[in-house]
Amino acid sequence: MKKITITIARQYGSGGRTVGIRLANELGIHYYDKELTKIASEQSGISESLFLDTDEKFRKKGFLKTPIHVYNSEIIGPDSPDYTSPDNLFNLQAKCIKELAENEPCVIVGRCADFVLKDYDNVLSVFVHAPHDFLMEQAGKVQPLKEKELEKFCAREDKFRADYYKHHTGHDWTDAMNYDLCLDSGKLGFDKCVEAIKAHARVRFGEDVFD
Repeated sequence: MKKITITIARQYGSGGRTVGIRLANELGIHYYDKELTKIASEQSGISESLFLDTDEKFRKKGFLKTPIHVYNSEIIGPDSPDYTSPDNLFNLQAKCIKELAENEPCVIVGRCADFVLKDYDNVLSVFVHAPHDFLMEQAGKVQPLKEKELEKFCAREDKFRADYYKHHTGHDWTDAMNYDLCLDSGKLGFDKCVEAIKAHARVRFGEDVFD
């Protein structure tokens, strides 16, 4: 098949991760999500735990006191004290995302991959969303919380994703103009989301894109 990358951003509970996994499995290509931190750790020599701890810190405290730092491809070298700064950790993961897009067909979930790869012609960016009731139903399958607590949990997760996206891109995470394709998984279901992405890819890259 052609060397295309499909990026997926998603609301918590929308099943975007499930859609990504199913899509990758159907196409026989690699799916990247949390594995990106491991790859970035191996390439940079920085402990994977530092990447994870940084994410967790901002998940709890937010980005409110941190100035927006739009990604510009610059990477700080290991001789600098800022080598392990949060923004440089993002840049190192972005470097891995670019290398993947250049070397293999794949599905990448999260990490502002749509923005990192915005200048690449071989990229299809997708945002998966869903109505509130569907989000709660799906989230409740993996988070054993009561209704109000589950709503708060989902809201915190989506706020982190929105703040993370805003900090690294300067754009609003849910703005449809950031993406090539926006899908309502509550209306379509996961399998039809997969089919919609494949159909869009055929229109965009040619009928033989998956041959």
